[in-house]
Amino acid sequence: MNKLGFARKEKVQQFMSVTGSSEKSAIQTMKTNDWRLEGALEAYYNQEHVKAAIEKNRWEVLFNKYKDPNVDMIMADGISNLCNDLQVDPQDIVMLVLSWELRAATICEFSKQEFIGGVQSLEIDSMEKFKKKIPHLRSQLKDEDTFREIYNFTFDWAKEKGQKTLALETALALWYLLFAELEWPLIDQWCQFIQERHNKAISRDVWLQLLEFAKTVDATLSNYDAEGAWPCLLDEFVEYSIENGTCAKKSDE
Repeated sequence: MNKLGFARKEKVQQFMSVTGSSEKSAIQTMKTNDWRLEGALEAYYNQEHVKAAIEKNRWEVLFNKYKDPNVDMIMADGISNLCNDLQVDPQDIVMLVLSWELRAATICEFSKQEFIGGVQSLEIDSMEKFKKKIPHLRSQLKDEDTFREIYNFTFDWAKEKGQKTLALETALALWYLLFAELEWPLIDQWCQFIQERHNKAISRDVWLQLLEFAKTVDATLSNYDAEGAWPCLLDEFVEYSIENGTCAKKSDE
């Protein structure tokens, strides 16, 4: 830089201060743009690799704001802080939808790859954009196929690592959360039955088939096909409901 005049040295220093680039890069860019600082800065930031680095940094900053101090992940405390910033309750179903969008492997955890990859696909790079995306996340529940995807995703997401079944209390809480969206009238009756007659962890088959049951069998259970390929637990639920007089028994044909 010693060969440069004072005015050009000043411009190079300004360029380096704004961009954080090396002296060599600063001088080259300034030369290419006839030593016009404004033009050089515009040209620098229009380079694809620079734009990509800036975007990546935005996502990194967002992730680092919530990551755990001891591991390179966002854990329960970080998710709680994220909820506070988004102004949503941690128990709000929209956080389940977010976990589905981020393809999170485990409840109350976001790996760096899951979080950054997910917010990139959602075109989120700031808290302002994150907040604006909440209505879109909620709207996902209104589509029947998407709701089924989210429901099916929930089983593996919520079960404990290394387990094949879902803990009963967890299943009950998630059923209430999910079936509130469908307004399934038998949810209270089902959960009461599960606690009285089953009272143990829930299998994947029962979890998956319950959604089909709720969508295809009417509230009176009158169109329930006892010869259908339903899990035994659902057969028992129908018998339990008939015994307790809480449904209309299907008439013989």
